[in-house]
Amino acid sequence: MAAAYSHELPRFGVKVGLTNYASTYATGLLLARRLLKKLKLDTIYAGAKEANGEEYNVEDVDGKPGAFQCFLDVGLARTSTGARVFAALKGAADGGLHIPHSVKRFPGYDKDSKEFKADVLRKYIFGLHVADYMKELKGDDEEAYKKQFSGYIKAGVTAESIEAMYKKAHAEIRKDPEFKPKPKKTLPEGKKQKRWTRAPLNRAQRNDRVRQKKESFLKKVAALADN
Repeated sequence: MAAAYSHELPRFGVKVGLTNYASTYATGLLLARRLLKKLKLDTIYAGAKEANGEEYNVEDVDGKPGAFQCFLDVGLARTSTGARVFAALKGAADGGLHIPHSVKRFPGYDKDSKEFKADVLRKYIFGLHVADYMKELKGDDEEAYKKQFSGYIKAGVTAESIEAMYKKAHAEIRKDPEFKPKPKKTLPEGKKQKRWTRAPLNRAQRNDRVRQKKESFLKKVAALADN
């Protein structure tokens, strides 16, 4: 019914770190808002008011169509605590989809005390764990920092601006989650598209090719007969 990919996130302001926990959450949020808008349920089920890491489960609204229920299919993905597949689940749940789940696989859950700290999950949702590592690495080895986070440096993303980047992305996703196809590339005037395979022939060209092959074959047969 709907699909969302992390490579769409640059449109919403996230130009780096497209495979980390925070971006996976944003992709789940994008999927939820896109699907609900498609079903005209986006105004009824707005999802969590704030991405604060707290447990959130959407509830049916009286007199309105029920919340869209779906289930997480992890496939062959690892299901250890903190796995990114659960970031997508959390994003989709906060986005307004009804997905049965618990908090046991989110960062911030302690299996010994069986307590869940929402503020820990919030750090991951906004990429603050990445920001902390950036600060630590920059202080320990600036050359390694420049090498590992060259993409962030080029995009002008700092440890201090990561949270704001994701906050803005969440707002932009909610504002317009619909899929926007990329515009087709146009070649400069006079330049032709390179082909790596032979151009397809039309019917007349195919018939002419067959005729030429027949003529060539008949000439070979006639030459053998003369000999």
